[in-house]
Amino acid sequence: MGLISNGSTIFDNGSMASGFGGSMVFIKKLTASSSATLSFVDGTDGVVLDDTYKEYVFTFNNIHPASNNKDLMFQGGASYNTPITSTMFRSLHAEADNDASLSYTPGYDQAQGTAFQVISGDISGDADGSMSGSLTLFNPSSTTFVKHFIANTNAMWFEPYSIQTFLAGYFNTTSAISQIQFKMDSGNIDAGDICLYGIA
Repeated sequence: MGLISNGSTIFDNGSMASGFGGSMVFIKKLTASSSATLSFVDGTDGVVLDDTYKEYVFTFNNIHPASNNKDLMFQGGASYNTPITSTMFRSLHAEADNDASLSYTPGYDQAQGTAFQVISGDISGDADGSMSGSLTLFNPSSTTFVKHFIANTNAMWFEPYSIQTFLAGYFNTTSAISQIQFKMDSGNIDAGDICLYGIA
């Protein structure tokens, strides 16, 4: 069965017609193993982070900190100190079903800050604790506009909670962002994968 709109075939037999929508193109996977940092640098070790794509997506799969109650963070630019303006809110729900909330988290915001930006805070270091989600970076090679990003993550909190974090912001620079680095606020990334995709 197909979907036709105004004489144009959009879907046919479950496949999208050419010219409609895009696809995720796998670029690079980095696997943590007690790693201090994981870095994606354009032109290094197969990484593409340039004008090939207008949109890039980083996916996080079971990111586990080396110790309890740690924050996964990122920064970009040549020296990983590009000015960032950002905002964050999060929801949480206790395993015991005795607490739930939705809140703005100003402690993780930046206003022209050059520090690493928290993506997901207070991640459990328990054996079964981890964080998963994604970070989207828009048009990082632009030399006209700031570089917007959004992130959506879910983690086992350092207490027995599920915590979902929503982040948005921008690198306030008209210079291209050709490298992104991830790390914990302290200690290593014990395990987990970060994959980079381009959106065609």
